[in-house]
Amino acid sequence: MAKKAGKKEKVIIFDTTLRDGEQAPGAALTSEQKLEVAYQLEKLKVDVIEAGFPIASPDDFNAVKDISSIIKKSTVCGLARCLPQDIDAAWNSLKKAKHPRIHIFLATSKIHLQYKFKKAEEEILALVKKMTAYARKKCSDIEFSPEDATRTDRDFLFRVIETAIDQGAATINIPDTVGYSYPQEMYSLITDIFDNVPNINKAVIAVHCHDDLGLAVANSLSAVLAGARQVHCTVNGIGERAGNASLEEVVMAMKTRKDAFENLETEINTKEIFRTSHLVSALTGFVVPPNKAIVGANAFRHESGIHQDAMIKKRTTYEIMDPKTVGVGKSHLVMGKHSGRHALTERLKDLGVVLDKKKVDSVFAKFKALADKKKEIFDDDLIALVDEETRKKKQAFELISVQSFTGTDVEPSVTVKIKYRKKIMEKTSSGDGPVDAAFRAVDKITGRKLKLLNYKLEAITKGKDAQGMVRLELKFKNRVIPGKAASTDILEASIKAYLDALSKVD
Repeated sequence: MAKKAGKKEKVIIFDTTLRDGEQAPGAALTSEQKLEVAYQLEKLKVDVIEAGFPIASPDDFNAVKDISSIIKKSTVCGLARCLPQDIDAAWNSLKKAKHPRIHIFLATSKIHLQYKFKKAEEEILALVKKMTAYARKKCSDIEFSPEDATRTDRDFLFRVIETAIDQGAATINIPDTVGYSYPQEMYSLITDIFDNVPNINKAVIAVHCHDDLGLAVANSLSAVLAGARQVHCTVNGIGERAGNASLEEVVMAMKTRKDAFENLETEINTKEIFRTSHLVSALTGFVVPPNKAIVGANAFRHESGIHQDAMIKKRTTYEIMDPKTVGVGKSHLVMGKHSGRHALTERLKDLGVVLDKKKVDSVFAKFKALADKKKEIFDDDLIALVDEETRKKKQAFELISVQSFTGTDVEPSVTVKIKYRKKIMEKTSSGDGPVDAAFRAVDKITGRKLKLLNYKLEAITKGKDAQGMVRLELKFKNRVIPGKAASTDILEASIKAYLDALSKVD
């Protein structure tokens, strides 16, 4: 369906997080939690909130009723089968809504007619006519869905749609109930509906796509390009089986690709997307995958050195949308083993650290070595590396390697290899624990035995692979000599701290 140049058309966002989204196994919400989500959906400025399936349970009925009484801007919708008792329950739950809508549905595909209903097409048409008229007498806003529309015979589907519109349905929703369709087919279907349903100009065409083949968003966008002007979606794409079209992806695709959707717009307040996503995740317990588009933890995070270098020069080289538009503060350059020197230098500048080239080279080498041990390098890690570099003097001792043997009911034994006065020496010692054994081995190499006064270990970064900082004090004659060092390996950090103190003696 061609768009008129220059004329803006609204695409209605119909959110079914509280109905189809809640049908995802394990995603059940209480009435109170549904209210909390509804408030946030209104802040997000969704046009329609499908609040539940009132006939399903007393809690669902009460949730729709409560939401109807507090939501004033968005339309509140209740789902119903083409049964009088369903429609009555939906209407009774929606009576207090400022903008109520009853959404009725009836399966129309041959497989459903044969195995679920055992009815002929003419019987289905009669039921569509009767129940749409029944619902329209109660509520002025009726939406009708021919369930499993994408697997329905098209000529029959056209007759069903025409009948529903004749009886007062102002919105016709085309569900891809089992996620069976693909974008070109969906475009063709919507186009055929416009071309073959005589009274189609009296209704808004909507789509409800499931993600069984991972095509829900693509199918929804294809339908919009063909002329559909309402999209059913859920926050984070939750829903039956593999889920529904993801609200954030549908909205941001249209907003980002204005060249393709040039005359189309939604009224969604995109700055509330991230907040809404995390609220739904927290209440349902469904964790948002880190690689999830728009709202995943990694959506605006970059680790590759090539990407980071380009991002520093121009953000849009590797980001097609500004993270602020979806409520994320800013992009983040993740410091890891793929990061380059440029990203490290810029990150240090952000932390207020400016080093000369020689020290940058030294810190970068240590950074790369640490990155091979840790998945992500945090700011505290960088500060620890810089601290080690800036306080470094010519070390008399350099740790080459350490090996330990310990276990239950086994006396710990540690072999330490260090470079001392241009010579590499190695000694093995046992002790009261691996740290004590390591210190004894160092003493054998240096020929000195200093008294350990204090020893303290603390995590200086977060995560299972956090760096540990060892701070200790050694007594040498009448002096107290401090030493400190950090590493992801506690034993390594302990030996380096011991050598740091010894270097101040030598």
